[in-house]
Amino acid sequence: MYRQPLLSLLYQHTPSDFNEKAMTEATIAFVEQHPDCFERSLLIGHVTGSAWIVSPDRQQTLLIHHRKLDRWLQPGGHADGDPDVAAVALKEAQEETGLQSVRLLSPAIFDVDVHTIPARNAVPEHLHYDIRFLFEADPEDVFGASDERTNIQWFSLEKATSIADSESILRLLRKKI
Repeated sequence: MYRQPLLSLLYQHTPSDFNEKAMTEATIAFVEQHPDCFERSLLIGHVTGSAWIVSPDRQQTLLIHHRKLDRWLQPGGHADGDPDVAAVALKEAQEETGLQSVRLLSPAIFDVDVHTIPARNAVPEHLHYDIRFLFEADPEDVFGASDERTNIQWFSLEKATSIADSESILRLLRKKI
């Protein structure tokens, strides 16, 4: 069963708070219920993969200003049928940042978040069951071009806390790395 590797990771994940625990349980139920959970054609929602990228000294994090959502977020995106969500997160991180030094620090899930994506054009409002992994990259590397973002920047953890406009990002910042 191609969903089993993700389900195993979700069962092994230790949420950091009650809210993340509830989202992890909701994600498990969603993945178990929907064989097509990795497809964006599942209009009620789908699994996505994200990369929480930190500097080698763990004092900075990399955020992109998302073009469509007009917010500072971690890189990430749709699985488009790929059940290897860590590979999805890596691909999205490389595409959205242009950094080649991005590397996965652990195969374990770092965070789980379920959030609403507003309706846009023919796509109705839906949920992203976002599986987040911890990555590292060199802050000295040069960013590549991407049409997914309007800006990209390394932030000190303190500065990232001050610009974060969601509990989702704040929870990532509170986690010990």
